[in-house]
Amino acid sequence: MIDQSFQWRKEYTVNDLTESVLPKALLENGSLFLHGYDKEGYKLFWFRVKLHVRDQKQQLEKKKLVAFWLEHYAKRDHGKPLTVVFDMAETGISHIDLDFVRFIVNCFTDYYPNFLTKIVIFEMPWIMNAAFKIVKGWLGPDAISMLKFTNKSDVQEYISGEYLPPHMGGTDSFKYSYPPLVDDDFQTPLCENGPITSEDEHESKEEIDADAKETGDLNEEQNLNQKKMNSIEQNSKSEESDKTEFKPKNAKKALTTFKGPLLHISPAEELYFGSKETGEKKCLIVLTNVTKNVVAFKVRTTAPEKYRVKPSNSSCEPGTSLDIIVSLHGGFAASLQDRFLIMAAEMDQSSGSGVQDLSQFWKEVPRTKVMEHRLRCHVIESSKPSTLTLKENAFNIPAKTNEDLHMQLTHLLQINKRLQEQIDRCLWFQQLSAVLSLLSISVVAFCFYLVYTQRG
Repeated sequence: MIDQSFQWRKEYTVNDLTESVLPKALLENGSLFLHGYDKEGYKLFWFRVKLHVRDQKQQLEKKKLVAFWLEHYAKRDHGKPLTVVFDMAETGISHIDLDFVRFIVNCFTDYYPNFLTKIVIFEMPWIMNAAFKIVKGWLGPDAISMLKFTNKSDVQEYISGEYLPPHMGGTDSFKYSYPPLVDDDFQTPLCENGPITSEDEHESKEEIDADAKETGDLNEEQNLNQKKMNSIEQNSKSEESDKTEFKPKNAKKALTTFKGPLLHISPAEELYFGSKETGEKKCLIVLTNVTKNVVAFKVRTTAPEKYRVKPSNSSCEPGTSLDIIVSLHGGFAASLQDRFLIMAAEMDQSSGSGVQDLSQFWKEVPRTKVMEHRLRCHVIESSKPSTLTLKENAFNIPAKTNEDLHMQLTHLLQINKRLQEQIDRCLWFQQLSAVLSLLSISVVAFCFYLVYTQRG
């Protein structure tokens, strides 16, 4: 299987597939694209069958287009599963291409086996039943169970209306166009005083002051949080039930870290929010600069009206860590479809770190030098925290809660990690000093030996 996979990648030049090597007409056609999420939060891979026309001359290029999208998604989202949607509305016999369908099936069964969660087939014409009986023969029993035949009345069992086009009974106004390559509609999230201006606009003095105020508020919250830790430790023995609910595996999950070339990001994949009943409205993202230069970053989201991010556009000094608080705005609730995009780029020493300097920097930095990492949202129904989750009123109530313990333990582990790194550096310098000292003693002893032999 491994040899077959390598041969397949070589045959379709998967490692070298880029937009520039594919026919622009195929990219503009819009028969294949990634857009939106299903109700479980998995990315949707759309096949608009009515736009596909059998053409043996372009068959290889169309197969390469499928491989391009799958490889693009694999590199961008690190192999997270997706849902395939065959939109077969307004299709007929002229659109049947069994060779192409078999290639798609083989891609998921042989070359990207962990990608597929389900195949949603919308309004398959009865005349294609015979063709799909052939397709089922290519699928194993597990894959057959993933087939979901739907129409306008039941497709929303799998995909919510916000990501369905009007002809499927949804409200999504998305219109495919190229260029640029279709991506999630990430936008700048809300700040304390409303939307933050984009990098294409100059921020006013009032907005700069607001950002400074937000930073002060964040520091004040962290100070209060630190003071609260002592009170929590004093009262911990009196609430054994809370201790039994808190499990170490949750803390381990919270500390999963994505190790990028510029920033280490924790958590690595998911932000855990509570439902409206649990009241967990805040999450913490920890960024650690692993370079020798200042790294600029900004945070965007697919639901800017829901979230406030502090800070959402700033910079991180070399070797330091920075906390970002993500909070739900007003009465909104988190959704599995919500995503966050963290963009980071290394700044030159001559670049400033002010708001205006950052705005100019993001205009000029090449996209090839920008690190991107995506986080998805997860909604937990129980009151037990599963990651860096803060309660809405955690800074105001003195009583101990599981969320507080979890947050404090996470901070302690982060501090312990930084101290361990400092200790390791000190030990390295100590060993280096010992080696240099031994070398110096050896040189001095050799000099005395030369002097002694000359006198003798």
